[in-house]
Amino acid sequence: MVAAGETTRAGAARRRAVFEDAYAANYQLILAYALRRAPTPDDAADVVAETFLTAWRRLDDVPEGPAARLWLYGVARLVLANQQRARRRRERLGERLQSAAARAEAVRPPDDAAVPDAVRAAFRRLRPDDQEILTLVAVEGLTAAEVGQVLGCSGVAVRVRLHRARSRFARELASAGVTG
Repeated sequence: MVAAGETTRAGAARRRAVFEDAYAANYQLILAYALRRAPTPDDAADVVAETFLTAWRRLDDVPEGPAARLWLYGVARLVLANQQRARRRRERLGERLQSAAARAEAVRPPDDAAVPDAVRAAFRRLRPDDQEILTLVAVEGLTAAEVGQVLGCSGVAVRVRLHRARSRFARELASAGVTG
């Protein structure tokens, strides 16, 4: 379609014109093709966008004239196949995750009914960052160094944050009248 290696300004303008001509002549056809095959209009729009992006990237491979339409259909067909494979992978992954979550739920310890509602309420009033660090230490049983890896900071920073979170939690407990 375009001579390999055209890098001059005129060559770039010619490449753009060739692409624009192919786009104008084939956009509606490729869109209709994708709409008939894709599960949703958004998926069809993605197919068309990916098809013409591939055409732009591989403009030297796009044949001239009416043969460009057939080449674009071939690209759209491959894009649809990739889209379907990706959808099946996501579905299989979702099924595996649901299965794993169901197994985890089966072994999950029940909420400790011995924790008074006032303590739960005091904990919920903490900032999410404080709740997270306290939970990682108290419930998950992680060390400061391990929490640092989870949060992306040093163990020293974790110890400082943990001290502050515990202090805020103690103040919340005290304000709720929880002692001991």
